[in-house]
Amino acid sequence: MRVACIGECMVELSERPDGTLVQGFGGDTLNTALYLARLGVRVDYVTALGDDVWSDAMAAAWGREGIGLDRVRRLPGRMPGLYIIRTDAAGERSFHYWRDRAAARDLFTEPGAAETEAALTGYDLVYLSGISLSLYGETGRATLFGTLARLRDRGGRVAFDTNYRPRGWPDHDEARAAFRAALALADLIFASAEDLNWLFGAAGAHEVLRHRGRAEIVLKASSGSGPVARVLHGAADTAVPAGPAVRVVDTTAAGDSFAAGYLAARIAGLAPEAAAGEAHRLAGAVIGHRGAVIPRDAMPAPAVRQPAPDA
Repeated sequence: MRVACIGECMVELSERPDGTLVQGFGGDTLNTALYLARLGVRVDYVTALGDDVWSDAMAAAWGREGIGLDRVRRLPGRMPGLYIIRTDAAGERSFHYWRDRAAARDLFTEPGAAETEAALTGYDLVYLSGISLSLYGETGRATLFGTLARLRDRGGRVAFDTNYRPRGWPDHDEARAAFRAALALADLIFASAEDLNWLFGAAGAHEVLRHRGRAEIVLKASSGSGPVARVLHGAADTAVPAGPAVRVVDTTAAGDSFAAGYLAARIAGLAPEAAAGEAHRLAGAVIGHRGAVIPRDAMPAPAVRQPAPDA
């Protein structure tokens, strides 16, 4: 199983309680790729970087985590984007971005885009998010959607997470149109009630559930007792609650790690409901630590090991 995650990694400055800033690197689909790699999945990250020292450091860090770098394009004279995370007393975070000229935005328009498109059609599974969609503009998204359609024509699958950041979109109607196109192409949909309400209002759930039967769907919501994943596949419709509550330190990468846990479990052969349980376990561990990437020794052991790669 060859998996690709499409998106952007930025220079991350995380504000500590005393006001100091700690540098790291982060991005939603990059976080998912990292946790997939830690869970034994063969995964490549598909993005564009510059030729600066921060781009070099990013690529080196990804390589150390076991993420494949063959689909990382380097654009001369460009740099990654930058963002600052502020976390409140309840562990909720806010983001502040400087990314208009980030190299990743030109992944599907700069010279070399055709090579990226051709390579993507060779994967078994491609994962992207609503933030991925916000990067490219209408021309880049059209190229991306055409590439994903060709991937599916040859038997590949698309996983889409509705991760939505309003500030990434110049126009609400443009965002809704892009999300509808992505949902129509997705074989596996991760959607949160919050994202759907922001995008579509009261009709949000319908926008996803219209794909029931064609796509595997994981609807994430919060209840009084904690997070619940509603898993729909075929005729099944099952609510899978998270386990016992953990102390919430930082919710950064909760959804990203959930997606990784679910995908890794499904690739390993677990049923969707069991995969949701594995996803909850990983996300629960992640929110108990500060930052998007937890120490390796804090990773919960997967219920099923990934099959060995082909020789």
